[in-house]
Amino acid sequence: MDPRNTPFLNSAEATPIMNELDVGEDGRKETLLHRPGFPEADTALLYPPPLSPDPISPLTHLGTLPSGHDAARTGGWDRRLNSGFQGCQLLGTSADLGREAHADQSVTILHAKVAQKSYGNEKRFFCPPPCVYITGHGWKVMQDHLKAAGYGDSVYRVCGYMCLDSSSQSQADAFKLVFDEQPNSRMFACAKSLFISDQDKRKHFCLLLRLFLNNRQEVGSFQSRMIKVISKPSQKRQSMKNADLCISSCSRVALFNRLRSQTVSTRYLSVDRGAFIASARHWTAFTITMVDDQCAEQGGFVLSEGFICYGCVVQLVCTESGAALPPMVIRKVNKQHAILDVDEPVSQLHKCAFQFRDNPHAYLCLTNDAIIEYQAPFSVRDPSKVVLNDGSCWTIIGVEVVEFTFNQGLACITTPVSPFPVVTGLEVNGGGHVAMLEIHGENFTPHLKVWFGNGEAETMYKSPKSLLCVVPDVSVFSDGWRCLRRVITVPLSLVRLDGLIYRTSYSFTYTPELQPPPSARMTAGGGKREGGMGGGQDDDILLETIHQEFTRANFHLFMQS
Repeated sequence: MDPRNTPFLNSAEATPIMNELDVGEDGRKETLLHRPGFPEADTALLYPPPLSPDPISPLTHLGTLPSGHDAARTGGWDRRLNSGFQGCQLLGTSADLGREAHADQSVTILHAKVAQKSYGNEKRFFCPPPCVYITGHGWKVMQDHLKAAGYGDSVYRVCGYMCLDSSSQSQADAFKLVFDEQPNSRMFACAKSLFISDQDKRKHFCLLLRLFLNNRQEVGSFQSRMIKVISKPSQKRQSMKNADLCISSCSRVALFNRLRSQTVSTRYLSVDRGAFIASARHWTAFTITMVDDQCAEQGGFVLSEGFICYGCVVQLVCTESGAALPPMVIRKVNKQHAILDVDEPVSQLHKCAFQFRDNPHAYLCLTNDAIIEYQAPFSVRDPSKVVLNDGSCWTIIGVEVVEFTFNQGLACITTPVSPFPVVTGLEVNGGGHVAMLEIHGENFTPHLKVWFGNGEAETMYKSPKSLLCVVPDVSVFSDGWRCLRRVITVPLSLVRLDGLIYRTSYSFTYTPELQPPPSARMTAGGGKREGGMGGGQDDDILLETIHQEFTRANFHLFMQS
């Protein structure tokens, strides 16, 4: 090995994003949308811990909830960002670790955002290949149920087929997935030979995954995000007209290296047990973030929005483990040279190089299955170019991570979990005790109910893309709700009438209104009513009952209208 090529060992853990909220002087804090999703299936059920009485703040109300659509199906794949719902118990899990009746089952699909079209007899297989991960303790629970019912070992083996979502696709066109069990108790498979032919005139398509138990009992069908069809990588300078081809900051990407356009020589940048490696089969989704160069020099990590451009300082963070590479400058590659004076936007399937910011001569490189620093010399003819070796030239492509999480509850449900409802946004109407939550998404049916944590909300089906529900009062989540001063966050789930639980990547946050207690308000208003404090408490109970009845009446009137 060249003595200039030193093994790369620096892999830092990314700083997790904290999601704790502190109540300010006015008692209001913006509601957070918890995109990471849910903790693992052994989290306990939704009851906040007992809170000490506080005579200053008697009431907790609903805060404003921002809408969002980026987190629709990413679920819990960003494990490093998942701080969980601490202190809360979740719908469908068991507080008793000895009981295994409730456990989540997850299906995760990783795929590229764009795909090159094949022409004639040439088959351009999707690169990186679409991958499927099956995780969650619920799969083992399901297998145990089938074993107890007397079925053979082969019955509960999971198999799958992946194809394009075209109606002309037949079972013969689908790629059969063979799942391998990995050391961390998850199953993995990839579709290595999928392609789109020139006979298919679509500009966008989706991948369709169908899972079965031993080719007989269907688990369900799961759809990927939209994939854009391109003929070849664009070499023109990208503009806002082709924004979908640009790589944006805080998006997910994959990197691979291919020698002389040979498929067998393709190696993917991957993370294995916290170490960065080059893999021929497994690839990792990285969050690429543009970093403020001046703050980075001072040791800070300030995120910048916008499109990634050549010459920018970026950082790559593994979306699953949180392992991060040091800040690097992304450079355009042309004919085995890194071009130092180019500042155009980075586009899909561009060839690029990564120059370490703290060592301008060092570039991210692979050799065999190892990731190293390659000391690249400047070009003798042109000082604005750096001569690279084959292992330092990477192809970058945007990727999507789509996660579907469900829970069969106490029963072993034999009907397919599809069509799988997907939440893409939330909208709050009203406030206080008469708040309504509208849920936007796809594949909604009249058989779904909205659950806030462990409590069912009154739900109305509007259309396959909209559900409406009454926001439950915060008193549902704590007996001492009148003394609450802290923010309460509960996960949102959709539950089918047969008990099947669909996890969503959204949560709902209640924020307190800091007001004097009722006794203080009555004293300030000119004394107390006849009967002393007991009368004040009775009035509070009466008012609370009226509020709840008005909420139900308002909801039913809306249904009738």
